[in-house]
Amino acid sequence: MYRPAIAIVTATTRMQGLLMRWGTKGAARFRLNQALLHQSKTLTTKSTLTIGETATTEHEQSNDATFAEYEREDLAYQDSIDKIRREVDLGYPVTIVQRQHIPNFDFSSVIVVIVVGQDGLVANVAKYARGLPIIGINPDPSRIDGILVPFQSNQVRVVLQRVLKDSASVRDVTLARASMNDGQTMLAFNDFFIGRRSHASARYTLQVGDESESQSSSGVIVATGAGSTGWLSSVFNMARGVSQWIGGQTEQAPALHWDDRRLIWIVREPFQSKHSSIQHIAGAIDETESLSLSSLMPDTGVVFSDGIESDFMEFNSGSTLRVHVAKEVARLVVP
Repeated sequence: MYRPAIAIVTATTRMQGLLMRWGTKGAARFRLNQALLHQSKTLTTKSTLTIGETATTEHEQSNDATFAEYEREDLAYQDSIDKIRREVDLGYPVTIVQRQHIPNFDFSSVIVVIVVGQDGLVANVAKYARGLPIIGINPDPSRIDGILVPFQSNQVRVVLQRVLKDSASVRDVTLARASMNDGQTMLAFNDFFIGRRSHASARYTLQVGDESESQSSSGVIVATGAGSTGWLSSVFNMARGVSQWIGGQTEQAPALHWDDRRLIWIVREPFQSKHSSIQHIAGAIDETESLSLSSLMPDTGVVFSDGIESDFMEFNSGSTLRVHVAKEVARLVVP
C-alpha cells in the first residue's frame, strides 16, 4: 500500500566537508593546520630557534582548538539527526535528502519536509517543496541563530504529529518567480540576482510597464517580503550612508511582511553613459505586474536565487526574463 513519505533535509558540516576533501581526520587536521599557518599574521621571524618553536607550538594549539570545535559541531549535528530519525518513527517512510540533491529531488511523494540546519537551508528547500509544510529544526542552538528554524530536535515528534493531523500553525511566505523566454523557470524565497558571474558590468534592457531603457550596472536584485531584510536591506544601507554623507534625506528601506504579495527591485551601482540610462533604479511589483529584462551580454550572464550561485539560469544575448509574484507559496510551520 502506498504511503506518503517524510523527507529530512540535511546539510554538510564543516568536518564532513574536510573529510570529503581529505579522506581521514589525520589528513584533514594536517591540511587545516597548513591553511591556518599560511593565513596567520601573528607569527614573525624570530632571532632564536627557541622563540620560533614556542610560536609554532602556540599556533598548533590554536589549530587543535579549531579542529576540536569542528568535531564538536559535527557531533552535535549528527546527534540531532539521530534523535530526529527516532522521533519521526510514526509508520511513514523516511527519506534523507542531502542539501546538494535538493534541486533534483522529487517531492511529489512527500507529505512533510523536516529541515535540519540554518535559515539558508530552509530558504533553499522552500523553492522546491511544492507548498509542502516545512518544519525547521535548529540542531545546535548554542551555535546557530535562526528565524526559520524555531524548533529543537526534542520537539519534532509533537510538531510532526500536529502537521499530520492538520492542526499545526503554518505561515505562508510569498515566493518570486523568474520566467525565461526559453521556458526555464526558477523560484526565489528571498531574492533573485540578475547580472554577471564576474565583477564586470551587466548590460541589459530593463522594462517597467510601458517604459524601457538600456542599463549598465553590477546587477539587479528582486526581493520578496522574506528577503527584504537581507541583501536588499544592505543596498538601502549603502544608499542611506551615502545620502547622510552628502547631507541628503535618509529614508528607511521598505518593510514587507513575509506574505506580502509584492516584490521590491533595485538596480545595484547603475552607470550613466551614452549607452546606459539611470531613470528606473528601484520600484515595487504587485501581483498584476512584472519586471522584464533583456540581456545585452554575450556571455557570463546569470540569474540565481537566494545566493545559490551554483544553481543558475544563463542570461545571455537573446534571453528575455520576466520576474513576478509566484502563485506558489512556501508554508513554514511555526510555534
